[in-house]
Amino acid sequence: MRPQERDRDLSNCPRILGIDPGSLSCGYGIIGTDGDRCDYIASGRIVLDAKSPLDVRLKEIYEGLREIIRQHRPYEAVVEKIFFAKGAKSALSLGHARGAALLAAASEGLPVHEYSALEVKKAVTGYGRAEKRQVQEMVRRILNIKTALSSDGADALAIALCRTNRKGLDDILRPPSKRKGRAV
Repeated sequence: MRPQERDRDLSNCPRILGIDPGSLSCGYGIIGTDGDRCDYIASGRIVLDAKSPLDVRLKEIYEGLREIIRQHRPYEAVVEKIFFAKGAKSALSLGHARGAALLAAASEGLPVHEYSALEVKKAVTGYGRAEKRQVQEMVRRILNIKTALSSDGADALAIALCRTNRKGLDDILRPPSKRKGRAV
């Protein structure tokens, strides 16, 4: 793991952890938000050895994400939903990696939200079919990041940014019985 971090003190800012799971590389991105703006906290990726058995790689994802959660203390996590564009075998490996990521967040008590790649791209660029480099550039601009980001880290930050954009809408669309602080 090689995180990129800012020097600013954002210790009191609520944080969102975005996770871009993969069976060979798992991206993570952490942003702080006060509801009106977002600040970059950290991003990086957990790089896994392709020669290692899948169970070992899943354990590394789980342990790596738990360490990141304990270090940065986000209040929620966001994970990209599975898509089947690359075939059944890829989807199955991705599903295992997502499971490890979901378990890591749940074991640390974080609520987990999920968004599709289309929703993430639309939230960040305004266009659901945007190219990967367009998403990376918009993430850098939105969060005012001057340095290059790994593609996995940028994707994870985009997932976290999607949550901030969707959070208000999700709260409005949630049934009254599921809203925080509301009587059933």
